[in-house]
Amino acid sequence: MGKHDILKNKAYLYLTEFFAGMAVMAVELGASRLLAPYFSSSQIVWTIIIGTIMIAMALGNIYGGRSADKNPNPDKLYIRMLIAAIWIAAIPVVGKYIIIGISGVMILAVNNNFLIIAAFLACMIIFVFPLFLLGTVTPSLVKYTVKSLENSGKTVGNLGAFNTIGSIIGTFIPTFITIPAVGTSITFLIFAGILLILGLVYFISKGTKRVVSVVSVLLFILCSIFGNGDSFAFWEKDLAFEGESVYNYLQVIEDEDSVILSTNVLFGVQSITIKDGSLTGMYYDYAMAAPFMAGTNAKENADVLILGMGTGTYARQCMNYFDNLSIEGVEIDQKITDLAMEYFDFPEGVSVTTYDGRAFLNAVDETYDVIMVDAYQDITIPFQMSSVEFFTLVKEHLKEDGVMVINMNMHSDEEGNINEYLTDTIASVFDTVYSVDVRGSTNREVFATQNKEVLQDYKSNITAVQDEKLSSLMYTIADKLQYCEGGDYILTDDRAGVELLGMKVIDGLIQDELGYFKDIYEREGLEGLLNQL
Repeated sequence: MGKHDILKNKAYLYLTEFFAGMAVMAVELGASRLLAPYFSSSQIVWTIIIGTIMIAMALGNIYGGRSADKNPNPDKLYIRMLIAAIWIAAIPVVGKYIIIGISGVMILAVNNNFLIIAAFLACMIIFVFPLFLLGTVTPSLVKYTVKSLENSGKTVGNLGAFNTIGSIIGTFIPTFITIPAVGTSITFLIFAGILLILGLVYFISKGTKRVVSVVSVLLFILCSIFGNGDSFAFWEKDLAFEGESVYNYLQVIEDEDSVILSTNVLFGVQSITIKDGSLTGMYYDYAMAAPFMAGTNAKENADVLILGMGTGTYARQCMNYFDNLSIEGVEIDQKITDLAMEYFDFPEGVSVTTYDGRAFLNAVDETYDVIMVDAYQDITIPFQMSSVEFFTLVKEHLKEDGVMVINMNMHSDEEGNINEYLTDTIASVFDTVYSVDVRGSTNREVFATQNKEVLQDYKSNITAVQDEKLSSLMYTIADKLQYCEGGDYILTDDRAGVELLGMKVIDGLIQDELGYFKDIYEREGLEGLLNQL
C-alpha cells in the first residue's frame, strides 16, 4: 500500500473520531464506577470527574492543534492512541491501588475536605493523561482532513457529528450493557481494545512501527490478564459476593452470626441479617419505635411502607415482632433485591417494587401507618428525598395517626449540619417531630407525625411489649426522645445541598476515627505508624 492509503477517502479518520468520542465517554463513566466504591457517586464526585476530564480534553485540544500544525504526520496521532489504549487498559490493574494510596496519604496530610481532595487527585493521576491524549484527536483530524477552505465547514461538521454520535453510544453502552454485564474492569479493557485496534490497523496498513505495535499488544494482554476481575476491596478475603449493578457497587460479607451488605468499600453497613433473629444492635432497632408510635400493635391490620428496602432488614424485624403488618417496600436497585432473596433470608409475604421512592409515592394513592425512609445513594441522601416537597408527599401518604421514621447516618454537633437541615425541613412539614441518637453509632432516627399526643401514645403502647430486649430498648428510646422545634435550615427541591453537607460531616467523622493514628504519625513518623499497624 502507498503511504497513508488507509486515509485516502477520509473514512478511517471519521472512524477514528467516532471511536475516540466513544472511548472518552466510556472512560468518564468508568471513572465514576471506579471511584464510587471508595468516594461515593455523589454530584460532588461527578463534578470532580467532569471537571478533570474537561481540563484534560482542553489541554489535549491545544496540544493536538499545535502539534498537527508543526508536524502534520498521522503517525504521531495513532501512536498517542496506542499509548492511551495501554494506559486505559492498565487502570483495572493499578487504579484501585492508586486510590487507596492517595487516600492513605491524604488522611495523614489534610484535615478538611478529605474526600474531595482525594477524589480530585485520583482523577488527575489516573485519568487526565489518557484523556489528554484523546483530546488531541479532533484538532489533529481537522488538520489531516481539511485540504481547502472551500469545504472546511462541511468537513469539520462531519468530524464533530461522528465524535458526538460516538460519545452518545459511549454513554449508553457502559451504563446499560458492559458495566452491569461484565463489570467496570472489563469495560475499561473493551474500550482500550477498540483504541488499540484503531492504532494497529493504521500501522499494519502502512507496514511501519512493528515493534511499537507488538509491544502494545503484549502490554494489553498483560493488562487483560492482571486487570480482569480484580476486587475493589482487594484486601478482603472470602467475600460471599462482590459485583456491580446499574446503581451500585455491591459487597456481601457472611460470617457465622450475620450477613452484611455494603455498597461502599470504605463506609459501613447498608443492610444486615442476624442469623438468630435477634435485634441488630443498629439503627433498625431504634426505628422499631415507629410502629408503636402509630399504635399498630393495637390494630387488627396495619400497613408499613419502606422506602429504601435494601435487603429487608427493617421488614424482617417488623415481622419478627408484629403479626398484623402488611409490609411493602421500594428499592431502586433490582440487583439488591436479588441479593436479598439469595443471601439475606428475605421475609415471605413482603412485596418489593423496583422504583425510585419519591416516584413511587407520586404513583400510588394508598396511605400507611408507618413509612420508613432509609434511601441512600452510597453514603449520601438523594436530594429529591430530603426536601419540603418530598416530606409533604410522605405526609399525604400517612394515615391520620401515621408516623414517618427517617434514618440519618451522619451525626454532627456542628452548627448547620446536614441532620439539622433535615430535621428543620421535616419540622416545617409535620406538626410533631422527635429524634433520638442511636447509641454507639453516627445514626439518628427522626419520627414525624401529625399526632400531637404521639409520645403519650407511644409510652402507653410499649407496655404491651413481651420481648424483654425489645421492651428495654423501647423504654430507653422513650427516655431519650428529644422534641424538635424546627428552625430556619430548610431544604427544597430548588435548594438541597445534601451532598456538600454530607461530605463535610463525613470528613469530620473520618478525622475523628483516625485521630489516634495521626497522633502517632506526628509523634513517631511513618515508622511508628507502621509499627502500630
